[in-house]
Amino acid sequence: METAQHTITESEIWAVLESVKDPEIPVLSVVDMGIITAVNSQQSAVNSKAYITMTPTFVGCPAIGVMKKDIYEAVKKMGFDEVEVVVDMETSWTSDRMKPEAKLKLEKFGIAPPAVMEEDMTAELLDKVRCPHCGSTDTTLRSSFGSTLCRAIRFCFACKQGFEQFKPI
Repeated sequence: METAQHTITESEIWAVLESVKDPEIPVLSVVDMGIITAVNSQQSAVNSKAYITMTPTFVGCPAIGVMKKDIYEAVKKMGFDEVEVVVDMETSWTSDRMKPEAKLKLEKFGIAPPAVMEEDMTAELLDKVRCPHCGSTDTTLRSSFGSTLCRAIRFCFACKQGFEQFKPI
């Protein structure tokens, strides 16, 4: 929005989006997750509009509506006349979009972060999952389906704890 003193910058919009949390993993923002793929604004003396593009982790993610609403409200509070949040289903999200800091936050939260997919996914890469409780890689997959589509259930033989893993995609 343009005022006598200030035009809201795209950097300021990104900063506000850092405060919008993923409803399923509240220690991460939508920016941490790499869900926000574009931020634009048009501002004049008459009207101001912000455009936010988000790419969900999964097409069927049940949190899409909540995230869209939270993004809209956070950006609208900045003073924009209009805010449009577009859900991009054409672009594929990958776990490599997550910031490295997000993966550390996930682990501290008790969820094993996804492996970095620098090459093709292999069974060996999928089996070397570090337990977020004790750090051991002596773990096994218990179920490919966790509490959400983006998580799996694993078990650690070292500390005898079950834990969730954010799936590498």
